[in-house]
Amino acid sequence: MKQPDRLVIDHASTHNLQNISLSIPLHQLVAIAGVSGSGKSSLAMGVLYAEGSRRYLEGLSAFTRRKIRQIERPAVRRIDFLPPALALRQRPPVPGRRSTVGTMTEIYNLLRLMFSRFGTHRCPNGHPVPPSLRAIADERCVCPVCGEIFALPLAETFSFNSPAGACPACGGLGERAEVDSSLVVPDPNKTLKQGAVASWRAAGRGYTVRLAAQLGVRLDVPFKELSDKEKSIVLHGKRVRRPLIFHNRTTGDEFPITFAYDNAVEVVRRALAGDKHQTRYARMKKFLSIRPCEVCSGSRLRPEAFGTTLGGKNIAEWAAMPLERLEQPANRLLRTLPEEMRTIAGKLIKELHRTIAPLVELGVGYLTPDRAGATLSTGERQRIELTQMAAGRTTGILYVLDEPSVGLHPVNVDGLIRIMRRMVAGGNSLVVVDHNLQIIRHADYVIEMGPGAGRGGGRVVAAGPPKAIADRVDSLTGAYLAGRRSVVARKKRPVSTEASAFLRIGDVRLHNLHHLSAAFPLNRMTAVTGVSGAGKTALVVDSLVPAVRACLAGKALPKHVARLEGTSALRRLLMVDASPIGRNARSTPATYTGLYDRIRQLFAATEMAQSCGWNAARFSFNVAGGRCEACRGLGEMALDMQYLPEQRIRCPHCGGRRFNAETLEVRYQNRSIADVLAMSIDEARTFFADDPVLARGFGMLCAVGLGYLKLGEPTPNLSGGEAQRMRLAGELSRPHAGTLYVLDEPSTGLHARDIDVLIGVLDRLTAGRSTMLIIDHDPDIIANCDYVVDLGPGGGPDGGRIVAAGTPREIAASGSSVTGRYLRNHAALLK
Repeated sequence: MKQPDRLVIDHASTHNLQNISLSIPLHQLVAIAGVSGSGKSSLAMGVLYAEGSRRYLEGLSAFTRRKIRQIERPAVRRIDFLPPALALRQRPPVPGRRSTVGTMTEIYNLLRLMFSRFGTHRCPNGHPVPPSLRAIADERCVCPVCGEIFALPLAETFSFNSPAGACPACGGLGERAEVDSSLVVPDPNKTLKQGAVASWRAAGRGYTVRLAAQLGVRLDVPFKELSDKEKSIVLHGKRVRRPLIFHNRTTGDEFPITFAYDNAVEVVRRALAGDKHQTRYARMKKFLSIRPCEVCSGSRLRPEAFGTTLGGKNIAEWAAMPLERLEQPANRLLRTLPEEMRTIAGKLIKELHRTIAPLVELGVGYLTPDRAGATLSTGERQRIELTQMAAGRTTGILYVLDEPSVGLHPVNVDGLIRIMRRMVAGGNSLVVVDHNLQIIRHADYVIEMGPGAGRGGGRVVAAGPPKAIADRVDSLTGAYLAGRRSVVARKKRPVSTEASAFLRIGDVRLHNLHHLSAAFPLNRMTAVTGVSGAGKTALVVDSLVPAVRACLAGKALPKHVARLEGTSALRRLLMVDASPIGRNARSTPATYTGLYDRIRQLFAATEMAQSCGWNAARFSFNVAGGRCEACRGLGEMALDMQYLPEQRIRCPHCGGRRFNAETLEVRYQNRSIADVLAMSIDEARTFFADDPVLARGFGMLCAVGLGYLKLGEPTPNLSGGEAQRMRLAGELSRPHAGTLYVLDEPSTGLHARDIDVLIGVLDRLTAGRSTMLIIDHDPDIIANCDYVVDLGPGGGPDGGRIVAAGTPREIAASGSSVTGRYLRNHAALLK
């Protein structure tokens, strides 16, 4: 029987998909393209991955499925011939404190095994004991000098996640964290009533302020003016139990509850003491002073682990080497081992090479195995996940990759394509959501979604091989592929040579930056470029940003920054990255922008609302009164289906409209408050055209290309690019002279047409005498900047230097700039 070569989707309507039906080739590299909001992720993640993973999990037992978070069934009539699916998301989760590059890639597991089996150990009397096949077989060593017999150190001996190997002082974390009393009260000008003790608020102990009053601390006096005794009670007071009277707002009853008083320092310690899964660590970290463990010097291991060496180095020294340099000492080791051990060692070393190769190919070979996982960028985490997928040597799997080119310099995209090709050659199918034209050109098949965004998208505009897409006159992506259309060039502003026209940072010493000094022109648009690991984030995000913030606040510069000049022209700093906006489904574009407050005021001013005595709070879905209490204003309800996926259904009481029937009777221009939340931003702009505040606010959102978003959709669901543009929209409506904007990868998730819109927005902001610093790899954005600072030449130890600095044309002409090679293909934008 012939195996199916295509999967078939019949009538999919998840999110904004317009009841589409299509077939997708199996065992090929398929790219899904289209403008932002056109339905690419809805098709790839919401349909293919959701249904593929759901079907796979159905093969597990009901007991097992209860312990796994399952995805809701997509809105699709039928999908045939769909393989089991795995996904690489645009924003992989941040690893815990115990994760390192070595543990995430399993390279450290190989190193531990190599040290256990092939290392030179020390007997209890301190004599070196060379490796031998007999020792491995017997699992014990015999000292050739004193004859002492001792157990062969196991791989766990070199694991900082095992009691056998973890440093007893820091528990294998490599650092010691102590509560800093100056951090728990960050603003001593505040009173306790105003929230001077930040740690009480962060730990959910707001009531402790009332307990402090019982202990004799004044609540209405700035913390800095409290007596020494009062400060001592706040910071170091003993734990005592005191009653508090609580008032029940619903019944009016009052009742006493006894609480324990924990001082501002102790409350942090107690919050972290039972934090087994480190869920509270991120929230409480801001109150900690962190330093390397003095016992293990940050290595995380017991001192006994350093008694074993491999090639003359201990395991901490091996773990501190860049991945791309691990192969040389491993090869030398193979030549020095006894003949009978080389076959076994060769297999481990071959596995080490196989694991490292794709990481180097993707441009993260500069990472070291001991690098903490939490310090990795989103792009670095994504590439590590991708190499784990590629290393699995699976077959028959559908891999769904969401923006795998995020954070990749063009020089590394070729390596990404090779890895994806190997995954396909292994018998797998790849569906890739990406805007990178280089990836789209190398795909076997392209599906373009559109033609617009939101309700204007959700349809298949074109499907076929890249060349067929390029030949279609009705395809926007095809126009860029064929060169019929390109990103519009902005008029660049000349850069002055005067020293006063630059923001200068000097003698930066951080990570791979060694005494680096850099200059960025003020009131201009500057791109900071370079391959992954070149030092862009270390220079801008970790050095310049905190230095400018400290200067604006009148505080001392960070210790790793020696000088900062040119800040007299700056008034404020805004960091714009691709992190999610809003914490939960209650955050929407309307509430995040603050425009919902004005909308509620308009509804409260209607004749019916006035006659009922309702104010603006009545029209908030976050406050009891006007909202539907069955779903608490969410419009949907989550049902626990035991061993089946959690089902989210439209609230049967309000029909998904969030409000109760009485509130929905209020009309503004014949529309209810629920009707307004269901509008797109484009529709709302027209509907509220007579209100200057709303017309201007919605106009700004439309100007950054977000007109397709609905006012009531949850903001945590927005892509990284959408989140960035929403943050920028607010800036267009306010004075921005003297503002330093720092944008981290603004091209994330953007089609070439959307980049056109973004460049126009950034140009408007820069024209208002603001300074723009952009960390990005997109050649179109770089070529449209006034100035470029290119770091490199490589990543890690091979980076950390300024390779070239000047106009995009000067960078393109530089023979030493890798970025310049790719800029030469954008000659029209360099004029």
